[in-house]
Amino acid sequence: MLLAVDAGNTDTVFGLFEKQNKRHVWRTRSLPQESAANYESWLRLHFLEAGIPLDTVEKVVLGSVVPDLTGTLRAMLTSLFGLEPTVVGPDIYPGLEIAIDHPHEIGADLIANAVAAHARYPQNCVVVDFGTALTFTTISATGQILGVAILPGLKTAVKALFANTAQLPEVPLQLPESAIGKNTVHAIQAGILLGYEGLVKSMLRRIKAELGGDCIAVATGGLSSIIDTLEGEFVEIDRGLTLDGLRLIGSV
Repeated sequence: MLLAVDAGNTDTVFGLFEKQNKRHVWRTRSLPQESAANYESWLRLHFLEAGIPLDTVEKVVLGSVVPDLTGTLRAMLTSLFGLEPTVVGPDIYPGLEIAIDHPHEIGADLIANAVAAHARYPQNCVVVDFGTALTFTTISATGQILGVAILPGLKTAVKALFANTAQLPEVPLQLPESAIGKNTVHAIQAGILLGYEGLVKSMLRRIKAELGGDCIAVATGGLSSIIDTLEGEFVEIDRGLTLDGLRLIGSV
């Protein structure tokens, strides 16, 4: 079996694969201050509850965008499984060229997204990841990561509004029926969610135009299904795309 670990800014997700089949997914908060021993106890318990012996794991791959957490998880995984994990970086996957100015600046999650998307759709493609950040990663039909656009994610935008204004509350991420807010909560939902709907459509339109119109889009991330009016923009919405990309990288 292969264990893929995606350490994001908000959550760390563990995906256990048997060949191409995802057997289990476990999620916990990304806490850089947490000790390796605590993470190890937590993961050991999940394996025990699932009835899976630790020695059935033959490969471990780690993708992290939290530098302060990377070492902790790496040490924990090595201790628990007796295996040195493959840590994803720009040089780790030879099948995908990173054609940007500074390849080491690109996040492991975006590399994994690109690998998974290109494996499924070997054509011009944009991966839109609705996470802590909202990212657009563009991959060419020939297997090059052409570039990335990054902006605050939906929850990040709501929290920023809540934290920096005296009278605006933090609101649930629910798509409103109207763009004309009748109360404060409705007004924020209209501004953020409908605003992001237009933003995503505009970005995809611009990226596709720059590629001559021959381009598809794939969505991923924990918030990828919230704006359901965007579903028609994507050939696929898969919250597990990042884990699958890590699996592919670890299988090389």
